[in-house]
Amino acid sequence: MPFLTINPFHRKARSSRNRHTSAWFIALSAIFSTSVLAEPLTPYRAEYEVSRKGSVQGNALRELTKNADNTYVLTYQSDIEWMIFSDERNERARFMVNNNQAIPLEYSMSRKGTGPDKQYNLVFDQSKKQIFSNKNKHPLKVDWKAEQKDLLTYQFQLRNDLKAGGTKFSYPIIDKNGNQRNYDFEVDGKETITLPIGNVETIRVKRLYDNNKRQAIAWFAPEYDFLLVKMYKGKEGIEQFQVQLKQYDK
Repeated sequence: MPFLTINPFHRKARSSRNRHTSAWFIALSAIFSTSVLAEPLTPYRAEYEVSRKGSVQGNALRELTKNADNTYVLTYQSDIEWMIFSDERNERARFMVNNNQAIPLEYSMSRKGTGPDKQYNLVFDQSKKQIFSNKNKHPLKVDWKAEQKDLLTYQFQLRNDLKAGGTKFSYPIIDKNGNQRNYDFEVDGKETITLPIGNVETIRVKRLYDNNKRQAIAWFAPEYDFLLVKMYKGKEGIEQFQVQLKQYDK
């Protein structure tokens, strides 16, 4: 599914082990950049375990809530530790839903742990058709697109489009650096998988890259209202991590 990421580590020199671990945390962020949500009018809480080479390294939480003004808030939190490395991050998006389309209003991300801490905020001014970042005094120099999404609301849209029977998807995204790009996906078949919550029938979706070195696959479960229940991230055929649903509550 949508899979992308920002490197939380920036060092002039580091060992090959450090570089490999850094890449793993980067990929981990990407995984949830590609996950999907439950029914838009149904708040939910989904807990996941994050593993690498069969060993659980941390946990992640996704939660959807509805505000009194009929806007929604999607939050994502993760806490990962591997050897001497750690990564703790929080993402939050507030958005509206109109004609089954997610309309972004605000997005924020923060992370701390190994490497430099990060803080990033975006505001989508729907009336002025401009996007503002806390890193700039002026609007971002990007073309305004009505279907523009942030790194969480596009996931909401993907879930909706998948539920509606779509098989190919493309979304214009503003990433954590304020850059504009497209995320492309396609349905890759159906599969029954075994998770900590039991056997689940799923629809498998893969992200389309401009080369075959990276792989990102997500499994969505119709019986859980098309919630993301599993995610795999790899590079050149080598697993970087897996995420699996362990608890789901409405």
